[in-house]
Amino acid sequence: MNNNLPTSIIIFGASGDLTQRKLIPSLFNLCRKGRMPERFQIVGYGGTAYTDDQFRQHLLDGAKKFASFEFTTEEWDDFASRLTYLTRHYDQVDDYKELDQIVGQWEGRRGNRLFYMATPPAAYPSIIQLLGHTGHLLENGSPAEAGSSAWRRVVIEKPFGTDWSSAHSLNEQIHKTLNENQIYRIDHYLGKETVQNILAMRFANTIFEPLWNRNYIDHVEITVAEQVGVEHRAGYYDNVGVVRDMFQNHLLQLATLVAMEPPASFDATALRNEKVKVLSAIPPLKDEAVVRNTVRAQYKDYRSEDGVKPDSMTPTYAALRLQIDNWRWQGVPFYLRSGKRLAQKISQVTIQFKEPPHLLFPGADRKITPNMLVLFLQPDEGIHWRFEAKVPDTAADMRSVDMEFKYEDSFGKTAIPESYERLLLDALTGDASLFTRADEVETAWRLIDPILETWESKNQPLAFYDPGSWGPAEADELLSREGRSWSKWDANPK
Repeated sequence: MNNNLPTSIIIFGASGDLTQRKLIPSLFNLCRKGRMPERFQIVGYGGTAYTDDQFRQHLLDGAKKFASFEFTTEEWDDFASRLTYLTRHYDQVDDYKELDQIVGQWEGRRGNRLFYMATPPAAYPSIIQLLGHTGHLLENGSPAEAGSSAWRRVVIEKPFGTDWSSAHSLNEQIHKTLNENQIYRIDHYLGKETVQNILAMRFANTIFEPLWNRNYIDHVEITVAEQVGVEHRAGYYDNVGVVRDMFQNHLLQLATLVAMEPPASFDATALRNEKVKVLSAIPPLKDEAVVRNTVRAQYKDYRSEDGVKPDSMTPTYAALRLQIDNWRWQGVPFYLRSGKRLAQKISQVTIQFKEPPHLLFPGADRKITPNMLVLFLQPDEGIHWRFEAKVPDTAADMRSVDMEFKYEDSFGKTAIPESYERLLLDALTGDASLFTRADEVETAWRLIDPILETWESKNQPLAFYDPGSWGPAEADELLSREGRSWSKWDANPK
């Protein structure tokens, strides 16, 4: 940690599902690993009436159910002694003054504070405004990040707006109270070890970078598929849909990591500058271009889900074809797809290389299968490289074979931490590399808004697909028009 001051972690919405499932297990594991500040406390703030003991028991139940690690009673008791809870309102200034007094008394009026917004997004501006009004975000009367040894940071959960206008308005509202370097907009996908490994694979291995361009790569596919439906999120999801839920953040973020130029250094500013350059180089799809380059679809029994409107047009699946107009990627299509109730739960990036330009081998009666690099983000996390080899005892028959790296084989079953664990640690240490910046959020929305506007104007038909399939036929046609198809990876080809 960057100083020895006591650190308070205040979680707004602490009685909710996110805190029990993700935040507390992640903070607990950081504590077990000795990575938390030497002196810290966690203050839960919410509307549900809990005593401290009830709050601790609620979180212990969650840790037993959701934590990916085993722990002892002694470890939990040590961690739980740092947990307190306040039953308060989100819109009452006196409650924030009282919170300041309680935290200030514990820290001796001088300490670090990390505020986590685990509430519905509509509450963010009011909470941040009242934190600023009651002095939580200031140290010795001046902005904490502007020279004081103590710091104040605010972690904001997605969704960050529902379109460009709302995202821009939210940025303006919170910038009245916070400096940009105090704001940590979290996207848990960027905290995944396998997502971070995209950068390590590209920039720590000289074998890939000379090939990572339009001269050798035919196209890029990014797939985030879920087997489950909307489940208990139906009421929320039916007003959002797959593009707002997955593309504006997760899939576009993955695309930036795949496509970005090498940053000058591995710090937050340099890294995020390169990501914004990628987003800025993607021409927005408009009108007829949306119809040609996108597919929206819904699984067939979606409208019968509890909480879904019977005539809902909300897409549960989408596929997009995007271009990046720069020197490296000109002419290389990026295909992005995501959906619910699909055949398999999988997140992967597929780099499809070009076919060899000349059929060299005598007697070969087919085209040689192009090389393929697959980055499996989950499950079966790892990297697979498909290349061609001669079949023994033949004149020149070729067969696809693969080389693979699996995290579990190389580092063990428990090697990959929960993504929130990494992101919370980064927020505590002040590393914003894996958090999205204001201009990054707004640039992404500028790409998504025209697509949604065209869809909502009913100029783009809604397709349907069978649950358990890989999506609608229209998504296959999106690629087949150009002589391509979605990759089908077999890690054990026969």
